[in-house]
Amino acid sequence: MGSEEVAKKPHVVCVTLPFQSHIKAMLKLAKLLHHRGFHITFVNTEFNHKRFLKSLGLNFLDGLPDFRFETIPDGLPSSDEDASQDVSLLCESLRKNFLTPFHGLLTKLKGLASTSNTCPPVTHIVSDGWNAYVLTAAEKHQVPVTLFFTMSASSIMAYAHFPALMEKGLAPLKDESCLTNGYLDKIIDWIPGMKDIRLRDLPTNFQVTNPDDSVWNFVLEAIEGLGKAEAVVLHTFDALEEDVVEALSSMLHSRVYAIGPLQSLLNRIPKHPLDPIGYSLWKEETECLQWLNSKAPNSVIYVNFGSIMIMTSKTLIEFAWGLANTKLPFFWVIRPDLVAGESAILPPEFVAETKQRGLIASWCPQEQVLNHPAVGGFLTHSGWNSIIESVSAGVPMLCWPFFSDQQTNTWSSCKKWGIGIEIISNDVKRDEVEKLVKEVMEGERGKRMRNKAMEWKKLAEEATGPHGSSSTNLDYLVNQVLL
Repeated sequence: MGSEEVAKKPHVVCVTLPFQSHIKAMLKLAKLLHHRGFHITFVNTEFNHKRFLKSLGLNFLDGLPDFRFETIPDGLPSSDEDASQDVSLLCESLRKNFLTPFHGLLTKLKGLASTSNTCPPVTHIVSDGWNAYVLTAAEKHQVPVTLFFTMSASSIMAYAHFPALMEKGLAPLKDESCLTNGYLDKIIDWIPGMKDIRLRDLPTNFQVTNPDDSVWNFVLEAIEGLGKAEAVVLHTFDALEEDVVEALSSMLHSRVYAIGPLQSLLNRIPKHPLDPIGYSLWKEETECLQWLNSKAPNSVIYVNFGSIMIMTSKTLIEFAWGLANTKLPFFWVIRPDLVAGESAILPPEFVAETKQRGLIASWCPQEQVLNHPAVGGFLTHSGWNSIIESVSAGVPMLCWPFFSDQQTNTWSSCKKWGIGIEIISNDVKRDEVEKLVKEVMEGERGKRMRNKAMEWKKLAEEATGPHGSSSTNLDYLVNQVLL
């Protein structure tokens, strides 16, 4: 590609939230936009870019003049590169430390555009919806912004009603007793498209007693920006959440586009130079795919609690023995930092008991695993990437939500879509794990869930087909907003 051709392209700056799941979804959207003819600048934190280079290799971006990575500092002390950063500290830093370096980056790109023929002027910013600082900087530089929420429409609808929770005196919580005295079982009947949802099914960020809590205020500031964007993009598809998407569209001043599942849209693109670029901050262990090849269809329970969740060693052991006692084959991803403050070590008796039917890895290519015919169920923390990937693969779920939107994703999966069972207790017991895993994998309810999951898979495929809703919405986003 000649430098003159590069210089004439519309230039979108993609600014992710610095967490694994958000990076993955934003990078997929960036690839789709690049395929549509955009010059892309993808903004990571310095910390996460180092992790990227370590995971994907130093040369993974060679020879791509119109898809570039830039970095900004995160303002936090240096830490272990293989461990997830503290969510509260990072949210506080996003509020206080990101605006100045991002302003500097936009100034740098403006300078490059005026002195170089390989960097066109920035025409639009696509920012993770939680990056309130991006809207402030963009206004100063007079660049339009589209907000991309890497979440379900239901979660964003719930978050959009956090100010109403405050007005009604429901949040923040009066004291810690509200967490255990049944207060959270109160049914909320005034959130559009989310009939009979309880307080406990809303994203957990309102469950604080301190009005100055950093994550609570981070959320409130981001929600203020919903009406300031040119458009709002959601990683979902119309058939899955049509009522909520329609309600959001009428509620917000911005246009709302449901564009997903993103991987299904990418799968329809002929091979192109961005294919080798992966998404993982950890090195993926692919040996699991060969192991899965040796297993019968729908026989393996896949277990992965995501990139941020931490648990106690006691909980880890309860999950371990629950899986062992099912006598079913399992594939379990255990991050090195999964257990709070210590190594995730399993009892030797468990390892001996399960060595013929269990496999453990520290990270894996999840979408390939979920789409493998041997996988019949998914024990998950209910992060949105995991949910949408499971829907795309037609795999039913056993949900154990940890925090944030995971509660709402669990409610949607179990109550609205019929493809999940929830582990209700935080104090997990092996007997419950054994019983529910067996129900998902072998029970009548599990069979119904699997049938329903296959129906949603088909609808996801239709949405991302040539004339499907997500493909059409992507066309609208490109032609009506970004160009």
